Amino acid sequence: MFSIKRTRSLIDGLLASSRSRPILNWSVTVASVLLCLLVLPTRLPGMEISGIGPNWLLIWVVAWSVKRTAFQGALAGLVLGLVQDGMTSPQPTHALSLMVVGILTARLQKQRYVQEDFISVALIVFGMAVVAETIIALQFSLHGDTGLAIPLARLPRTTPYLTLTEIWNYHQLVALSSAILSSLWAPVIYFPLNRWWSEMELRNQSP
Repeated sequence: MFSIKRTRSLIDGLLASSRSRPILNWSVTVASVLLCLLVLPTRLPGMEISGIGPNWLLIWVVAWSVKRTAFQGALAGLVLGLVQDGMTSPQPTHALSLMVVGILTARLQKQRYVQEDFISVALIVFGMAVVAETIIALQFSLHGDTGLAIPLARLPRTTPYLTLTEIWNYHQLVALSSAILSSLWAPVIYFPLNRWWSEMELRNQSP
């Protein structure tokens, strides 16, 4: 109990300081990204459908881009996409899909059409997950049209390559499963980060 109170008082002291506040803010932001990267390959009970789990990095990009510009959303998508490419495979690249997600999320007229509640956040993440998986499927298709061999180690299949028809058939399963799981788990990432960033913005605006 003492340690919790001491930790809270230390955080309050850091937040009160205008010099340490940006460092603390970026530390929390980077730590949240690292947490998403750690849980990305995790498949716990209730967190997968047909071997497909939530797209934690996509959820993070949506949470980041909701109240930011399209450029900031695209930049976050690019960075996290390149990191995910480094963990998986650069072909197809995840950077393109996450960049598009960041841009589209930032350009939504949220103040007019979307409220900050569970349903609205889930709907945004659901739609963006479908968009992201569609972009991935398009990249597979384009590589296939050029006659390039496409390694599909992430797909549950005995042979290493898929035909164009098989790609789009499997895409339906991947897109729907990823969208459902990502939308259900989105509040776990969105609401704590959104509350933290909103608090930081208020403190920065206060004299």
